[in-house]
Amino acid sequence: MKSNTLGKLYLIPITLSNPGETTVVPEDVLPQTIKRTIDFVDYYIVENEKTARKFIKSIHPEKKQPELKISVLNKHTEITEHNEFIQPLLNGKNIGLMSESGCPGIADPGAVIVKLAHEKGIQVVPLVGPSSIILALMASGMNGQSFAFNGYLPIDKNDKKQALKNFERLSQDKNQSQLFIETPYRNNKLMEDLLQILQPNTYLCVACDITLPTEFIKTKTVNEWKKEKADLHNRPCIFIIHKM
Repeated sequence: MKSNTLGKLYLIPITLSNPGETTVVPEDVLPQTIKRTIDFVDYYIVENEKTARKFIKSIHPEKKQPELKISVLNKHTEITEHNEFIQPLLNGKNIGLMSESGCPGIADPGAVIVKLAHEKGIQVVPLVGPSSIILALMASGMNGQSFAFNGYLPIDKNDKKQALKNFERLSQDKNQSQLFIETPYRNNKLMEDLLQILQPNTYLCVACDITLPTEFIKTKTVNEWKKEKADLHNRPCIFIIHKM
């Protein structure tokens, strides 16, 4: 029987590290907000079920895992499944939306669920948590007044070169920081490309393993980066460039 009351969609951030190992999330947020939310939410839409279950267990060990009803939303999910995923909301049940790491809806497939929730008149409740994009920008020393997140760069070598040249030009013309990411196993190759393609005086920030004990955030000119070797292989990274 369908409820007359709609459920709420809770956007639950996930850290790369175990919650107890990071100082990024304030101490009163996890127990008072995220844990409390997990306590009364049994339905979840997640990018990675294993990651989501591990996070829920770390935050709320008492939560009974067999009671969790999890739908997986990733690049393999059919568009036709989206309405099925949010059906519990229409029946008065709350749903938690989780990215594989970071904030749902930010560089994350969960944005399509948030959009659908708005279309259905469902309340969306974002919870406080880390976003690698914002944390990297905060720590970069670059322009936080005007910036653009560009997602992944093209794979094709010529297209990638053109994209980087365009970002470099935009950063100078608009005084705008340009952010982008790469698949972690391609990070070292991208770093090589950046040092070859960008102009020597362009600033480049590399921010990787954000919230982990191995966190690494440095901003240097391209010319200065050529004197330093950084192994970024399989480490989640945010890259930011700005030509002054």
